[in-house]
Amino acid sequence: MNLHEFQSKILLSSRGVHVPEGKAVSTKEEARDTARDLKAAGFAVKAQIRAGARGRAGGVRLVSLPEEAMAAAGDLLGRRLATEQTAPTGHLVRKVLVETAVEPLQSLYLSLFIGAATAEIVLLAACEGGDDIEQRIQNGQTRFERLALGAEQTLDKTAAAGLGARLGLAAGLIPPFVELLGQLRDAFLELDATLIEINPLAVVEPGRFVAVDAKITIDDNALFRHPDLMALREESESDAVEVAAQNRNLNYLALDGDIGLVVNGAGLGLATLDMVRAANGRPANFMDIRTTATSLDVAHGFALLLGNPAVRSILVNVHGGGMQPCDTIADGLGIAMRRNRRSLPIVVRLAGNNAEYARFRFANFGCKVIDCPDMWTAVTRAVSAAQSGESQP
Repeated sequence: MNLHEFQSKILLSSRGVHVPEGKAVSTKEEARDTARDLKAAGFAVKAQIRAGARGRAGGVRLVSLPEEAMAAAGDLLGRRLATEQTAPTGHLVRKVLVETAVEPLQSLYLSLFIGAATAEIVLLAACEGGDDIEQRIQNGQTRFERLALGAEQTLDKTAAAGLGARLGLAAGLIPPFVELLGQLRDAFLELDATLIEINPLAVVEPGRFVAVDAKITIDDNALFRHPDLMALREESESDAVEVAAQNRNLNYLALDGDIGLVVNGAGLGLATLDMVRAANGRPANFMDIRTTATSLDVAHGFALLLGNPAVRSILVNVHGGGMQPCDTIADGLGIAMRRNRRSLPIVVRLAGNNAEYARFRFANFGCKVIDCPDMWTAVTRAVSAAQSGESQP
């Protein structure tokens, strides 16, 4: 679960991390009043959507007066903000964060995540933060410093101090930097986070660190331990579709293409996305059917695709395993087709547990599918069907 910036800052602030003073509001009048209460020389008005690169998309405004904060909030609230990390339609701005503007003496980048190879917390840091850090990393203008935070209960302060020195921090900043890393590591563990990112982390007078922007991602599988965090989940607009899919044991993300994808397994799903693109096709979604999904859950996933007018063909790429045989997917399609009479070319590639029985189930439900022997054949057939406007066989 991805949190909004203001939610992330509340959680970090409660754990000792310094953040700019501010408040999330939903009207332009509240934005003006909040700026007046802050009594600062300048303010940042920031659109609250769960996506990065907001500044380059016009979603972050720096202003000097409360009336200017009201105007900026009025321009942002109720509009759809599209960034490099959203679909072309963008996300609806329902809240803005009005906070004291920060003028850093130095800006850093910090992120904590779980290392795939070692399953331990890893810290990436750079001596220059900012919106364009990805581009600067690619161009070789900035490099990441890496520190494994280990599995012990306490932070290795010597290693943390060494990281601060490699980042070029002044000697007087090393102790508060080490303290900050300990706070972030504790927060990561307490929240069952999979990511904590601070970009930029500002150095301000008198030798303090302030998280100017923050992002936290919580492990969905651990939310049962955090009912307070579960309450932060918003089920509005496009988010409602994704949340409903998650409640149906589906990892679903809408894209802007015309080929609906139904796949079991995140790795297989990503490979299928790549293959569709390689075949000059345009995926309409990412969908990973979890092993715990029932046929009714799968039917919900198919219904999302059948109900999307942009979808012109459906590609089912399934490898049955012990916990989820192929016939579960077949039953899900059959149920969805009986509920929705829309006719689309449905291309299937089945392998693994109960693949043959799944074909029998397709026939029982009267589902006319294009059965392909391998992934590439299935991908190219689905792309061709979408591009030609082919009807169901």
